[in-house]
Amino acid sequence: MCGGSYFIIIKNEMAEQPIYISRERYKAIEEELHEMKSHGRLEIAKMIAEARAHGDLSENSEYDAAKQKQQLHEYKVMQLEMKLTNAKILDESEIRTDKISILSTVVVKNRKTNATLAYTLVSEEEADFDQNRISVISPIGKALLGKNIGDVITINVPAGTIMLEVMEIKRSLD
Repeated sequence: MCGGSYFIIIKNEMAEQPIYISRERYKAIEEELHEMKSHGRLEIAKMIAEARAHGDLSENSEYDAAKQKQQLHEYKVMQLEMKLTNAKILDESEIRTDKISILSTVVVKNRKTNATLAYTLVSEEEADFDQNRISVISPIGKALLGKNIGDVITINVPAGTIMLEVMEIKRSLD
């Protein structure tokens, strides 16, 4: 593929639905995995060796703690590897702008307050409400998916009910 912005699809084994993440997030996962496999494993191996040096392993709480830390560490490594293994690249230029989908940036108007807000719909993994990046599985994200410009939707949120009108739809990096 040439030019344009690309995003990665990761299959979420628990929810059986894809998780969309940016290439930057994909690279961050690769870096985290590399760090965990190299430095993290080495650090834990040293902890286990130090605990072993204290003698009897049957009553050695330091050894037990180090082994538990190793198990948790390896579980996290496995999760990251699974994400990377199941990743697929999605070309953002192929995302339509006539309907709201994941990676769409949507300008909505609150019908009650007349406030206008822009949200980018992202996976749960990349959601950050402070940056107006909302998850497609959030109440607002779910309600916006598939809508068109001019649609008015009523959404039940924890604070009550809001009514939003879709004013504009664009790709997240347009």
